[in-house]
Amino acid sequence: MTGIILSGGKNTRMGANKAFVRIDGERIIDRTIRIFRELFQEIVLVTNEPLAYLEFDVKIVTDIIKGKAALGGIYTGLFHSSCEHAFVCPCDMPFLNADFIRYMKGRAKGYDIVVPVQPEGLQPLHAIYSRRCMPVMKKCINENCLKITGFYERARVLEIPPENIAPFDPEGRMFFNVNSPGDLEGARNGGGH
Repeated sequence: MTGIILSGGKNTRMGANKAFVRIDGERIIDRTIRIFRELFQEIVLVTNEPLAYLEFDVKIVTDIIKGKAALGGIYTGLFHSSCEHAFVCPCDMPFLNADFIRYMKGRAKGYDIVVPVQPEGLQPLHAIYSRRCMPVMKKCINENCLKITGFYERARVLEIPPENIAPFDPEGRMFFNVNSPGDLEGARNGGGH
């Protein structure tokens, strides 16, 4: 399986590149790559600022179809992935859990998408996608329907319910992402949502 890191965001609310923000003395991007190294044989980083990431020994790619938000990033990552399945997450999730990602990996066979479900809904940016999703993703991109879950109904989806997630995430912060200085403050204080 490939690990795909999406780092194409505009960082407008944060005012700085979220990937390089430090939490517990470690940059989020360093922690993400460290976790990915133990889980995946290949790491693909999708970014529109490739020069910012040259220090990392990962496959760095830029959006094939520009300006198509996270859906375009996922499509680009899958396009450059050499494995059938890929786990996708953004560069600003400081509390990824390797054991939970491993659990998701173990469930992927026979599915196009493996996605956690929280009370507030699906977590499409902490999910596994198959390359089989690419044609329908491309169709959505061409039609400018950029909601990630927009093509789910045309795929074989395994939803992981909250009760299966809870043992891995007792503090309820695994899917937390740092979008603003306030989020960063919360994360540094051991918070999250």
